[in-house]
Amino acid sequence: MVNAAKVEHFKKISVQHNCQLVAVTKKRGVEDVMDLYRQGQKVYGENRALDLRDKAKALLEDMEWHFIGHLQTNKIKHIIPYVSLIHSVDSFNLLEAINEHASKHKKIVNYLLQFHIAEETAKYGFDQSKITDLIEYFKLDKNKHTTCCGVMGMATFTDNKKKVKQEFVRLKEVFDELKTHYFKNHTHFKEISMGMSGDYELAIEAGSTMLRIGSALFSEEKIFI
Repeated sequence: MVNAAKVEHFKKISVQHNCQLVAVTKKRGVEDVMDLYRQGQKVYGENRALDLRDKAKALLEDMEWHFIGHLQTNKIKHIIPYVSLIHSVDSFNLLEAINEHASKHKKIVNYLLQFHIAEETAKYGFDQSKITDLIEYFKLDKNKHTTCCGVMGMATFTDNKKKVKQEFVRLKEVFDELKTHYFKNHTHFKEISMGMSGDYELAIEAGSTMLRIGSALFSEEKIFI
């Protein structure tokens, strides 16, 4: 069940720090999404393609849907008609497949480059050391039906706040490097998607522009203001 006080808390945080609040509705039903909507929340994140498709079809047109999970190429077709932003582009092959599907739908798909910033090998993302390769790839200007809007990363799942902060700071450095060396004159390249329910404060300190908040909007844990 949605906790109205917590929703209001995160809405205030997002305004105060100029961060967009993406309400993660993973494993939540349409009624929970509608409860969030009635409290003024318009942007939602899903990490499964079919769930995004089904919720977008069942709910209201003015809801904005972001895909935040690992995206398989065979699932792209399910989200292209509905998605406003894909946070998790982690390979050139995936980007080119998204571009192909977007072309069929005659639309431009916005996306973020996901970077591997955590110590867990199971997490996805581009290698931080491959920025030069990325820049050279972008110079080819191959994907006319996609627009890169920034970067995304997931920190290590740990109680070590210093480590998490370092990982977020590194993602901000990656963003700055890409902005300086390729996207300097691209106004759409402005987003840094980092920070979830357990580490959002550290992400804000490091320069996040998008918070992906799920459990903290629903659980009964206390929020300290």
